[in-house]
Amino acid sequence: MFRNIIVDRDPWSILVILITFFLVCLALFLKGFSHDCLLECAVFLVSLKLILMNRKQSKLGSKLETRLEEILTTLRSGSNSVSRSV
Repeated sequence: MFRNIIVDRDPWSILVILITFFLVCLALFLKGFSHDCLLECAVFLVSLKLILMNRKQSKLGSKLETRLEEILTTLRSGSNSVSRSV
């Protein structure tokens, strides 16, 4: 299960997640487990959410591009058959 999640990501996203996680852990141990812990965790979650949203939009864009290519192919083949019949 986790292997599919890691393989499906681009290397820059994984690097950003790892660096952010490392910095959050470092800040937690340097500052201590206090109220600032919530702020550090929030920063990590926002970073993670932005990466996940970017991935979702990228997949959606790829699907839309594929569908538009199919529509264009259909329109081109349809216009050729109309011009041949006339």
